[in-house]
Amino acid sequence: MGQSITVTSRSGANPNTRFFELNRSITGMDIERYAVRPPDSALRPPDVVAARLFDLGATSATVYSSMVGAEAPVDAWPTLEPEVIATLEHLFNFYGDAAGWSFEARGLPYKASPVK
Repeated sequence: MGQSITVTSRSGANPNTRFFELNRSITGMDIERYAVRPPDSALRPPDVVAARLFDLGATSATVYSSMVGAEAPVDAWPTLEPEVIATLEHLFNFYGDAAGWSFEARGLPYKASPVK
């Protein structure tokens, strides 16, 4: 269930900032800004994106339509950027091990919930 998202990344003017452009929208026309990790009870797609970015090491996140911005210490980006890209690419994938891809195999802390 779900298709992978195509993600391209670029640096921001501030070396602590990266922008990730997705080939689909995560929000409507509202800009969602997160200075702290949203609670696990927050289930809207931008909340899930922000929570996952914080769990990976981001210090703030912004989600607007098909653009995701994240801040983290500049020395974290060499390892953080590929993890963020993988997380965003598979945001809507819920296949698990049977399809040859899983969060566990990629070392990510998320596990798909069974479809009810």
